[in-house]
Amino acid sequence: MDWDLGSYEAIAAQLEPAAEAVVERAAPQSGELVLDIGCGTGSAALLAARRGAQVVGVDPAPRLLDLAVERAEDDELDARFVLGQAEKLRFDDRSFDAAVSNFGVIFAADASVAAHELARVLRPEGRAVLSAWLPEGALAEVARLRARLLAEADAAPPVDSPPRPPFAWHDPDALAELFGPLGFSVAVQEHELAFTAPSPREFLDSELGDHPVWVGAQPLLQARGEWEQARAEVLEIFGRANERPEGFQITSRYAIATLGRAGGLA
Repeated sequence: MDWDLGSYEAIAAQLEPAAEAVVERAAPQSGELVLDIGCGTGSAALLAARRGAQVVGVDPAPRLLDLAVERAEDDELDARFVLGQAEKLRFDDRSFDAAVSNFGVIFAADASVAAHELARVLRPEGRAVLSAWLPEGALAEVARLRARLLAEADAAPPVDSPPRPPFAWHDPDALAELFGPLGFSVAVQEHELAFTAPSPREFLDSELGDHPVWVGAQPLLQARGEWEQARAEVLEIFGRANERPEGFQITSRYAIATLGRAGGLA
């Protein structure tokens, strides 16, 4: 699936509070070299750059990288953005003081390879801070519905569904098992992020119109005569989960994992 489909920048704007929490925990210092993995439109990268860090963002979506470059240039920030992916970071060993990833590295096809790459490019006392969704709530239910519909259509697994079997990026024990042998200690904190709209239907329209996976799925589901039913099922999920009867709000829980080596944060 192509992350350049739809208008992911609209979704990225909704995720800004999580990016702020990730960067706050990473605490980049002036002059440090920071890597943002799965940077998208550059939200976390630019926040780190505003603190004086020299930042490199990596993402597989060219259009989103172009948006990140524009944002950095507009704000005259020390950040550059390059095409790449978590499993193959094109940087020398021990290049970065810190790494951040706001719902980015969690989509790596191979968690073990991504973890080794992250460990490789960090300096001996480097640290990393990652955010990951907890597999609960309305958005997780919608993602499972979408994955089922696409699986039934014999489509490729959606890009925002973790590989099967999924790696639990939100789980402290799973993270310790993955990163412990690489020399990292792990600390995990849970956070919440609210999504709002004037109504469930308007949130549905934005979700299906902006999200790259839904935009890619629509022609396939329309060809199978399943699109309108999918819309109805998603609307039912949002309506059932709505926390604000006079409008619309759902709250998703996510984890921020801090990985630190000796002298690092965790």
